Amino acid sequence: MASSSNSATTSLPNGHPPPGETNVIETDYLITGAGPAGASLACFLAQHGLKGIAVVKASGTSHQPRAHITNPAALECLRDIGLEEEALRNATHGDCMEHTRWCRSMAGEEWARVHSWGNQPHRKGEYEAMSPCNHVDLPQTLFEPILVKNAIDHGWKVRFDSEFVKFERESQFGLITSTIKDGLSGQEYKIRSKYLFGCDGAQSPVMKQLDIPLKKEPGQGLAINLLIEADLTKHIKYRTGNLHWVFTPEIEYEPWEWACLVRMVKAWHEWMFIIIPQPGFSDLRIRPSNEQYLKRAREIIGDDSIPIKIKDVAKWYINEIVAERYSDGNIFCLGDAVHRHPPFNGLGSNTCVQDAYNLAWKVAYVERGLADAKLLDSFSAERQPIGEGVIRRANQGLRDHGPVYEALGVMSEDLEERKRQHGELSAPTKAGRKRRKELLEAVQYTEHEFGAVGQEMNQWYSSGAIYTADEKAARPPNPDDPVLEYQVTTHPGARCPHTWLNKRIPVEKISTIDLAGHKAFCLLTGPGGEKWKKAAYEACRYLGVEINAYSIGWNQDWEDVYGDWARRREIEEDGCVLLRPDRVVCWRSHTMRDDCNAALLQVLRSILGRAK
Repeated sequence: MASSSNSATTSLPNGHPPPGETNVIETDYLITGAGPAGASLACFLAQHGLKGIAVVKASGTSHQPRAHITNPAALECLRDIGLEEEALRNATHGDCMEHTRWCRSMAGEEWARVHSWGNQPHRKGEYEAMSPCNHVDLPQTLFEPILVKNAIDHGWKVRFDSEFVKFERESQFGLITSTIKDGLSGQEYKIRSKYLFGCDGAQSPVMKQLDIPLKKEPGQGLAINLLIEADLTKHIKYRTGNLHWVFTPEIEYEPWEWACLVRMVKAWHEWMFIIIPQPGFSDLRIRPSNEQYLKRAREIIGDDSIPIKIKDVAKWYINEIVAERYSDGNIFCLGDAVHRHPPFNGLGSNTCVQDAYNLAWKVAYVERGLADAKLLDSFSAERQPIGEGVIRRANQGLRDHGPVYEALGVMSEDLEERKRQHGELSAPTKAGRKRRKELLEAVQYTEHEFGAVGQEMNQWYSSGAIYTADEKAARPPNPDDPVLEYQVTTHPGARCPHTWLNKRIPVEKISTIDLAGHKAFCLLTGPGGEKWKKAAYEACRYLGVEINAYSIGWNQDWEDVYGDWARRREIEEDGCVLLRPDRVVCWRSHTMRDDCNAALLQVLRSILGRAK
């Protein structure tokens, strides 16, 4: 989207609607959907003082705890608007996420386990160094109400039982009239808005009407979610973990009930049993009875004395789909509307939140006249490659379990052959040694799912909102294993490195992450960099943008108490690093410059698309 004006659309008309349009509600911002993408977008827009309407087809927030792993990258976004503490109060913390296991049943024998989500003994320092936040387990059923309440508390109107039907637009950047159907009365009404945000999930009608092309790979079959209430406390003491792979190779079963990934929802009495059919089976017409589900659930638990209640059942298809672009004029799509993938690697809701965090400040700056509308082009340019990487990684995470299945000997459809292969694991034979070695290696490789900090944190941006003209070298090469390894750098396009800081007379520590954000640009410099702080002040006066400027180092605003910033900043003390409101490095100067005022103005104009 390119424009020479400082506004993405014409202003909404004041006063009464046009003749004949008495049933029109007017708002600047209309969001369809209030899941992790839509509700977080409302929260982030509200941070900038922007209020609007969200319409939701469902009668309330999600009753299925689909997404649950919340990673540091997403928590940092919530931290910026003061929601991290509320999220942590509702989440299950890392000690309950200690392991992922492979076993015969929840109460029965275990075959393998791996440390997960920051609990790896050999990686604790790496996790602590990358963010002030930690992985937690926050089911969507608990996460969505937190976001929706925050949005409402900050002026957003959220209308449930309200189905988005279609939109009409005067031009590519003109006012948008959306038709909404009330789910209770069946009556239709219209909402006219300056922006439309399609956050309405995998079947997004906004995406369908825009007809944005989708990149599709063959799906990986069917899955069934059973939301189970069963108190397994007595079996968990020595089996701590929020993910448990259960196989029963010694019994007959139907093709739809081959394996189960047992996922903790609430420790330790509510669970999601994700039933995985036999590989290759994808018959969506299957209709197991409640008795069949209960029978399978008892086999998975392995203790008939424990009462079981099935609270909900849902079927879903394992997709590998990403949109080729995320926007069209003043209509933007984010979340599952544009990237659809299985829950492996725990990237789903986290990516939705980060989509919204990326977009919100850009909309706010355009609407406040601080940036040209072409800044909004950078949303799709930056987030679409991230979404494509996420769907590839999530599906590869599922495929990575194949060698585990093979080593466990659970793949054969024939019961006797399955017993023979699985039995080899216990045999003191050459075949047994080979199978045990393969299992050990396969389980170890799943760290690419349960310890993928590189995938979570290495989100490079390349767009017009990143200024690289002053870089003398190309961006650093990817780590040897970009899925597992977090790359700490201040090269433009990377996230701000986390470093704990303090005062010369110590107070409560603060992260560089917390200096940035807060709706403003942030400039970080050090001893000898005082002119950069003055340049930031002048840029604020000249351009009207807010820039928080701090010096870090010996006897500066903040002390680099551990020396970590000196090791991570990659610039001289008197250079500077400029961060966008979403805490992404958008420019840096390796040293002090004689023209620091003019240089900073030029960079900001370029990023914001402003001629003056």
